[in-house]
Amino acid sequence: MEIKGKVHCFFEQSGTFKNEFIKLGIPAEDYDIQNNFGQTDHTNDLFAEIENAYRGGQSVFDNITKDDLIMAFFPCIHFCDAKTMIFRGVSIFQKSWPLEKVMRDNIAKNQERQHFYELLLKMVAVVAANGLRMIIENPWNDSQATYLQNNFLPPTIIDKNRALRGDYYVKPTGYWYFNCEPTFGNSIQINPKPKIVYKQHGEKQVTGQCDEQRSLISPDYARNFICDFVLGKEQRHTMRSLF
Repeated sequence: MEIKGKVHCFFEQSGTFKNEFIKLGIPAEDYDIQNNFGQTDHTNDLFAEIENAYRGGQSVFDNITKDDLIMAFFPCIHFCDAKTMIFRGVSIFQKSWPLEKVMRDNIAKNQERQHFYELLLKMVAVVAANGLRMIIENPWNDSQATYLQNNFLPPTIIDKNRALRGDYYVKPTGYWYFNCEPTFGNSIQINPKPKIVYKQHGEKQVTGQCDEQRSLISPDYARNFICDFVLGKEQRHTMRSLF
């Protein structure tokens, strides 16, 4: 894929990809309502921008051209495996709850999930209507029926083991390409698993499948993904295919 314009990286953790695009000589900026890492270029409420664009109003999409690329790391908290367990009533914290509380909690969570699912669909509709190029990232696991697997388009490609490209976790991930096609490379770069420091809660160590720490992306993985699946750029640690 040739990017003559700029890369617009949407949502949390997108700064890692932004920095790697810039290192590869491609202008890039990131957008998110939060600035937890102190380097967000545009602290936009992207959900409001999507709503505005879908209604035909002014939005951040007005400044994006067909020569650009959007990399959208749409929040997965409402679509991930852990949320599926909650809706099934089998999560650890629900086991001590009375059934009525479980149902009331799930009603609220279902309304939230429906809202974010519609935002995802609206973002794709805006991109399709304007002929913009976009890649969406979200977790994908063939062995577990998550919400997007039952209710969204199949991903264009699935990276089944991100650790092979230098990421912190295996984390099977789906990528959806709109108005563009993936390239294919094989930049194998296995990193040792990092020491994970979990958040403390009383005397217990706790973490979640969808927390910020779990969603961290390594710079090595970002660079290898860009070279393999966006730019088609061969690197020194690329393994040539025998096929």
